[in-house]
Amino acid sequence: MKKQIVQGSLLVALGAACYGLLATYVKLAYSDGFNIAEITVSQFVIGIIGLLILNVLVKKKDETTIKKSNKSNIFKLILAGTSLGLTSTFYYLAVQLIPVSIGIVLLMQTVWMGVVLDIILTKKMPSFGKIIAVILILFGTILATNMLFDVQKINFIGIGWGLLAAVSYTISVYTSGKIAVGMHAFRRTIWMLLGGLIIVVLISFPTIIEKFNWQIFTSWGIVLALFGTILPPVLFSIGMPKINLGLGAILSSVEIPVSVLMAYFLLHEKVNIYQWSGIVLIMLTVIVMNLPKKEQD
Repeated sequence: MKKQIVQGSLLVALGAACYGLLATYVKLAYSDGFNIAEITVSQFVIGIIGLLILNVLVKKKDETTIKKSNKSNIFKLILAGTSLGLTSTFYYLAVQLIPVSIGIVLLMQTVWMGVVLDIILTKKMPSFGKIIAVILILFGTILATNMLFDVQKINFIGIGWGLLAAVSYTISVYTSGKIAVGMHAFRRTIWMLLGGLIIVVLISFPTIIEKFNWQIFTSWGIVLALFGTILPPVLFSIGMPKINLGLGAILSSVEIPVSVLMAYFLLHEKVNIYQWSGIVLIMLTVIVMNLPKKEQD
């Protein structure tokens, strides 16, 4: 059992780290002259192809699992997948205008947005602990985005895109855990990626028609698909069943320091002590929120 937990934890942490690498690679693709349409379309197309190949290689599941791949579930997954496309679009627009270290902090606002979504759907107030956690995350965000000390240099349009990315990511997380859960993870991901591809093609259609640099498919598109749409779902689908959801949420916060450190070393982005304090506060809050509760006697 302990060996399974260690293996699962390692796989989930690696999946989160892959997501953490993504924004830096997007910035590097921008610096090579590629635009958001080329980046998003290539990422989803190559991601779908990669997962189709993996799906063929994976052993077939039993008939009960296959039967759950009905048209209704497929349509719901494609619809839910549009939020993945919107997340990528909003997030990549954000990191065009703000540092990666701030972008990843904004994306992690999904932690408290998930609490708000739960209130709306269940019509129940969260526990006192969750309310305190939300306040701490918001305060940590203010520190991490440097709003208290350097508000003049903050690009509020970029902040807005980052928050929209968090909203759509919250919807992605919620729907992915509710729709067609009996279907194999690879199949579910393929249909969701198809939904994401549809929405990014619709958004990018004028650019695709007017001018599209197809070299993205042989350069950054492969890297972005690997770390954004292929490795994370594969690692999560194998690792998450071996651990509990609380530990999974804690390990997923690895995405923040990986993203910040990658931006520091490859993009030479500066992060001051106040921003690091905010990042650490957010991570600690996520960890404490998801620690197992002691059972009452």
